[in-house]
Amino acid sequence: MLRTRLFFGLLPLLLVLVVTGAYAIRVCRELAGPLQHDLVANYGAALGCQEMRTAATLMSSALALAPTSDPIGARRELDARREAFTRALMLQSASSAGTPRERLVEELDSAFQDFSSRCDRTLAAGGSVSQDEFRANEDSLYRVLKAIDRLTASDYAASRETEAHAEQLANTAVRVLTVGIAAAVALSAVLAWLVAAWLLGPIKGLTASAIALGEGNLDTRVPEISRDELGSLARSFNTMAAKLRTYRDATLARVLRTQRTMEATLTSTPDPLFLVSKEGNLEVRNPAADELSRLPEFGGGLPASLAEPLAAVLASDEHYLPTDYGRVVTFRVGSEDRHYLPRILAIGDKLTEFKGAAVILQDVTKFRLLDDAKTNLVGTVSHELKTPLTGLRMAVYLLLEKTLGPLTPAQREMLESARDDADRLLRILDSLLDLARLEAGASALEHRPIAVDDLLRGIADEARAFISAAGQHLDVREQPGLGYVNVDASRLRHVFINLLSNAAKYSPAGARITLAASAAPLGFVQFSVRDEGEGIPPDSLPRIFDRFYRVPGQAKPGAGIGLAIAREIVVAHGGTIACSNVPGGGAEFHFLVPSG
Repeated sequence: MLRTRLFFGLLPLLLVLVVTGAYAIRVCRELAGPLQHDLVANYGAALGCQEMRTAATLMSSALALAPTSDPIGARRELDARREAFTRALMLQSASSAGTPRERLVEELDSAFQDFSSRCDRTLAAGGSVSQDEFRANEDSLYRVLKAIDRLTASDYAASRETEAHAEQLANTAVRVLTVGIAAAVALSAVLAWLVAAWLLGPIKGLTASAIALGEGNLDTRVPEISRDELGSLARSFNTMAAKLRTYRDATLARVLRTQRTMEATLTSTPDPLFLVSKEGNLEVRNPAADELSRLPEFGGGLPASLAEPLAAVLASDEHYLPTDYGRVVTFRVGSEDRHYLPRILAIGDKLTEFKGAAVILQDVTKFRLLDDAKTNLVGTVSHELKTPLTGLRMAVYLLLEKTLGPLTPAQREMLESARDDADRLLRILDSLLDLARLEAGASALEHRPIAVDDLLRGIADEARAFISAAGQHLDVREQPGLGYVNVDASRLRHVFINLLSNAAKYSPAGARITLAASAAPLGFVQFSVRDEGEGIPPDSLPRIFDRFYRVPGQAKPGAGIGLAIAREIVVAHGGTIACSNVPGGGAEFHFLVPSG
């Protein structure tokens, strides 16, 4: 294991440190033990010799007091100094037992005993001694002092020996520690190089393999040269690289399969499809788009009818999905006109960092022809039915006016019912004709600037009659500073009256109907009509503006054309219309028209 290799690799360094430390401890203990004891003993011996020298000298001085008038003081002083000398001598004798110094202490003791005896005799004689006796006393003192000097010299020599031994021990310790430190440094360098070789070799190989792996070379392997943690890491790395290779191969196969599937799908798609980058460059197109690109309209790229909504999609990343045939583009393909409904999808991929749009031209030629035929049929049938219906309605009115004779109550009731049905049918036919004209673009709008407050005031005055008749209240709310809108007021009146009449129809008596106007972004004005009815079922909201659609289960009369006409009028003005349920009950219809 790597831990074991590191341990045995650092073991020699540890041994050097242990041996050097043990030697340093032994030297310190020797310096603090015997050498310290010798130095202290020598120092004590030197102090003792000094004390004995002083005591002996003072004993000689005490003899001078004898001839004076104080012989008792001389005796006391002599005894005190003798006691001090004896005490110091006994300490010296005790510390010198069994050492070469013992002989010198014995000589000192012999000399002192002789000197002490002479002092006693001189003091007993009252201090009066002969010249020879005085000289003998001085010789005796000299022998004591000389013995003390020899003892002091012996102690000094012992101190010098201890000092020399300590110095030699220190020098040896310095040499040993220097050699140990040098050996530790050299061994550390060698071990560092060896450990670095053990560790950095596999790590460098792993680093190189990781770099190669990051550059996409998944075939690189790390050498497995050991069975420790580094070897385990190398094996794990090789296993990971093998799994990545397997994943790469599987992913590549899946990508190739997906690419072939996409190419087959694009090739088999009958509708033209253009894939455009964020910069507006054509990246991919299917065979149908290739055929369409040969037309003169595509000579400089996509025609303006497609380039403008494409630019808006690329700028906003929002889909362009028109549903009405007013956004259809027409191209002459061969000998016939082909109608296409453009569908522009904003696309983006984070992995490839591709952003752009897909332009799909849905071929709606057949549906456009069917829609035109249906519109023409509705318009033709409505127009053909309007003439006989007008005559029938006139005949009913003439009968009700009794110009052809009196009527019974039953006859009058039947004629009034026929009149009401004829009026209702005529209104439906007029609505169908209006819707057909709007879808065909035959009904041109007459745009004129009109103040928003004037428009709301006129609509409110007209709507209050039937709203009040239903027992309801009209509330008009206008945001200040809206200015003007450039609209066809007569056509827009149809939108307001239709929404307000529906609000009055589906709201209970006493309800409040709100007509409001407010500013909207991008230079639009929003108008809204809110009621307090039951609202619109959620599944019916997407289809509420479809022609002839009525909410299932609705008991109120109606043909389902009014909202479809309102939508066509708003779209013709360049706006949008929508509806939503209001929390707490009721529905709100709102539409946008450009401001003037």
